[in-house]
Amino acid sequence: MEKILLLGDEAIAQGAIDAGLSGIYAYPGTPSTEIMEYVLGSREAQQQSVRSGWAANEKTAMEAALGMSYAGKRAMVCMKHVGLNVAADAFINSAITGANGGLIVVAADDPSMHSSQNEQDSRFFGKFAMIPTFEPVNQQEAYDMMHYAFDVSEKYGTPVLMRITTRLAHSRSGVIRKPVREQNTLSLPKMRNQFILLPANARKRYKVLLENQDAFLSDSEQSPFNIMHEGKDHSLGIIACGIAYNYLMENYPDRDIAYPVLKVGQYPLPKKQLTELYHSCDELLVLEDGYPVLEEQISSFYGLGKKIKGRLDGTLQRDGELNPNKVGAALGMLHAETLAVPDLVAARPPKLCKGCPHIYSYNALNAALEMHSKGRVFSDIGCYTLGALEPFEAINTCVDMGASITMAKGAADAGFVPAVAVIGDSTFTHSGMTGLLDAVNDQSPITVIILDNATTAMTGGQTSSATGKIEDICEALGVKKEHVIVMNPSPKFHEENMEVFKKEIEYEGVSVIIPRRECLHTAARRIREEKKIKEIESMKN
Repeated sequence: MEKILLLGDEAIAQGAIDAGLSGIYAYPGTPSTEIMEYVLGSREAQQQSVRSGWAANEKTAMEAALGMSYAGKRAMVCMKHVGLNVAADAFINSAITGANGGLIVVAADDPSMHSSQNEQDSRFFGKFAMIPTFEPVNQQEAYDMMHYAFDVSEKYGTPVLMRITTRLAHSRSGVIRKPVREQNTLSLPKMRNQFILLPANARKRYKVLLENQDAFLSDSEQSPFNIMHEGKDHSLGIIACGIAYNYLMENYPDRDIAYPVLKVGQYPLPKKQLTELYHSCDELLVLEDGYPVLEEQISSFYGLGKKIKGRLDGTLQRDGELNPNKVGAALGMLHAETLAVPDLVAARPPKLCKGCPHIYSYNALNAALEMHSKGRVFSDIGCYTLGALEPFEAINTCVDMGASITMAKGAADAGFVPAVAVIGDSTFTHSGMTGLLDAVNDQSPITVIILDNATTAMTGGQTSSATGKIEDICEALGVKKEHVIVMNPSPKFHEENMEVFKKEIEYEGVSVIIPRRECLHTAARRIREEKKIKEIESMKN
């Protein structure tokens, strides 16, 4: 069997392709982005006509995947953890509708907030929706789980959730492939009203979900991903979830652990194995990379009996990524201090790239706002968020996708005028359009700056849904044409751009300014690709 070196994200993608995937939907977000990128670049996926491409946001991606499942095909939707917040409406309701073709939702969590606003744990969403949830230990298991999870989804007619974390998503390991499965044929649900969530029908579908809970638990208790490892020393029992099991094993190179260990990779929590571990050990240690999800559940199962150690009781640090040293410390192991980081690889704070068009937009905006008090610029999530740092200090908020426009509107409603919103082109079509419509409907005196670099730059330069459409969208939403202004964010136009900002900031209504210049990196990539194409064509001629 073929063995290939893959990132965790790539193992998920290849596993899905080999398991008969027909379509994948996603919005780029670190650390999940590489799943879609792998499928987009896969010759096998192209040969098998796997539908792949970026959606406007995670909600539209989730709904499209649900539609493919409705048609009987196997579908997958991928996002980072905060993207699951955006998709939550469709995600939670999909547990009620159920699935027809296999449906896997992949959520990549980001403990330590390497590139995120929070550390939320997507396992809560799986428990909230009451659907089977998977959490792989390593790349091989991530690959294998795709085959297994699609089968579980179709066996029970339910969507399933796969939760991974940054370290697994972005580390590599050898993966042994399975035989490729053919894609499903088109087939509509046997119950034609299954996906109609009118109250009378939704109540029936909810009962089906509740009736499936015992089966989900039984499947978890028999799962090949939930394994009990016997140990001789029952003074402690260890529960290791997902990649935390790897961190545990790194403390035992010989794989000889004295304590009993329950490795958990599928939820709901396997009560049979857990009860056996609980009653045979003096106390328990819960290792999980993220929130104390299992630690809280175990405490609720067994009350205030034996000591449960983990993130809640302080044995492990409550925030941040888990790692082998933290696990070793929780086990009372002494580790040598890590070597000092050489100056050559010293940490470098993030900053806007040299020559980035956002620099010149912020320079002009700062100059235009000099006559006003500070704190008037509401920003969003993207490369331009780095405008919060020195030397610019140009923005004052960053909460979630699309919040810049609605927060600026709210501030203006409170009488804080002028109020300015800064948002990127991709973020605007992700979650900004509805906020702009609210502002137009209320005739809010805000200035919206849509920084258009023709790509989704922060996650690697994926195609932006907004490219070539922004002015038309703004005018269609009701912004007056004379107050939809495109500018060139270049230092040679600094004075001119500053005057445009000044004028529109003073306008007592909704205005939109679009500083437009292609991202330097995607421009360089495009030029290289165009050069290659020309070279190939010249060789043919």
